[in-house]
Amino acid sequence: MQSILRTAALRVARPSRAFVARPSAVPLYRSTQIRTLVTKRYTTDHEAVVFDDATGVGIVSITDYAQSSLGDVVFVELPSLGTEVGQGDQIGAVESVKAASDIYAPVSGSVEEINETLSTEPGLLNKSPEEKGWLCKIKLSDPAELEELLTEEAYKAHCEA
Repeated sequence: MQSILRTAALRVARPSRAFVARPSAVPLYRSTQIRTLVTKRYTTDHEAVVFDDATGVGIVSITDYAQSSLGDVVFVELPSLGTEVGQGDQIGAVESVKAASDIYAPVSGSVEEINETLSTEPGLLNKSPEEKGWLCKIKLSDPAELEELLTEEAYKAHCEA
């Protein structure tokens, strides 16, 4: 009998969740989804750019194919912040144990950020060329230039040729 009373007392002490009143002004589901388009394109000189249309910024890197062709990277020269670049302009250089190679801007715009880590860790280009080893971020002046660049499939075909 005592256990029945204890169970009944617990039921009274805990209100059921089904009857909790919610203010009508607070929505149960809030959709704050913003859709952005991220495009990745390549040059025939083995640079890549990942463009986010929400920010208008493209992240420039060399491709995995380029870093494997270069060998162990020992030095990276990057553009200065605020530099205005045109599509195809030289924006830096990469030196490896095998060779030195120029880096060209895949798109036109203003250099907004550079990967400072590459000055002390140039080997990041070998470990993670298109992610941690990115070179610079360019605010595009003409996003239509992306259409002139190669898609992933076209770039793969270019490398195999």
